[in-house]
Amino acid sequence: MKIGVTSTGENLYANVDQRFGRCKYFLIVDAESMKFEVLSNENAMASGGAGIQTAQTIANKGVEAVVTGNVGPNAFQTLSAAGIKVFTGASGTIKEAVEKYKKGELNETEGPNVGSHSGMRR
Repeated sequence: MKIGVTSTGENLYANVDQRFGRCKYFLIVDAESMKFEVLSNENAMASGGAGIQTAQTIANKGVEAVVTGNVGPNAFQTLSAAGIKVFTGASGTIKEAVEKYKKGELNETEGPNVGSHSGMRR
């Protein structure tokens, strides 16, 4: 199973980025082997639509679940429409978050947990 995890860095020991649409990186992790691919988030600095564009990028990578800190309404809707499960409230390292996911310790979210534009830096 492929899991997309928002990340502040380029390896399993980086922290989970609390922002979805404007995260710095995504690690696409194979939950069984822990092998991963690093994606730089090209939408992090977008003036608008970052959540939707990022969700489309992740959906095109064939992930089945997303693990992140927070997700806004547009990104959540786009991920849900693609059949991707969303798990929010994750923290710690990417490796820790994937382990919690595998143990069933993360709860699937049923809706966005932040408002639109919450990840924009001011």
